[in-house]
Order: sequence, then C-alpha cells, then structure tokens
Amino acid sequence: MRVETDGEIAALLASVTTVAVVGVSAKVHRPSHRVFEFWCKRGIKVIPVNPQLAGQVLCNRVVVSSLSDIAEPVDLVDVFRAGHHLPAVVDEVLEAGVGAIWTQLDVRHAEAEEKALAFDIRLVVDRCPAIEVPRLEELGYLKNWWKAECQQ
Repeated sequence: MRVETDGEIAALLASVTTVAVVGVSAKVHRPSHRVFEFWCKRGIKVIPVNPQLAGQVLCNRVVVSSLSDIAEPVDLVDVFRAGHHLPAVVDEVLEAGVGAIWTQLDVRHAEAEEKALAFDIRLVVDRCPAIEVPRLEELGYLKNWWKAECQQ
C-alpha cells in the first residue's frame, strides 16, 4: 500500500518502534546522519545500516552491514541510497520480513516500488521524516507520538 495521505503516514508512524536507516553516514553534516539522529531524538529505536561503517558506533548504536545482520524485529526501513539501489533494498526488506519502507527525497525506482507493493509492503516514497513528522505534529496528527528520551 502506498502511504501518501497525512492520516496514512501518521498511522504508519504510530506503529513504528524500531527503524533501520539504510545508508546512514558517519558525517554529521549529511542528511542521512541528521535524520538518523532525528529518529533517535524522537524516542525511536534506530539501527544504523551501512556495510562501509559496520562495527562503528553512531549515537550509541553499532552500525550493521545489512538488514540480515539485525537480530530484532524492524518496523520500518528508511532508505538513504540512490534509487538504482532500491531493488536490492526491497529484496532485503522482503527477506527480513519488514512491513514498511520509507524512501528519502529523490529516492525512487518504479519497478522496486511495484515489487514492494505486490508484497503488501507499506511504502512512503520521496519524503523526509524530519520534514513530515514536525508538519504532522503541527497539524495535530501525532499528539504524544514520540518519547522524551532516546531508546538506546
């Protein structure tokens, strides 16, 4: 299911406790790092995923190489990879049994999106949670959604 309306996005977010950020950067000025920290500050358990940084620690979380390296359930995969990598990410999501994908701004791949939808993956495309969450909070969709402290 494509998740597009404010209500649909809010409902998805209400079900999320653990997010894997695929393509996270250790560079604090990069959008992927800032959004990784955004999730954490919202009280969401965040798992950083980047094979080039595996084993390093970002915001008190150990970076893993791939989704298959995560031993706990993940509710949402937040994708910071170029669109041409999305088919491989969708395959990993399906293998890991994750029910939702959020692709960041300008991350699109029509065939990968269709495959995810064919397998009933909830899909948010070409949006940024660091933009959408505050906007939805302002509109009253996400009252009391986030926790005061990071669950690390």
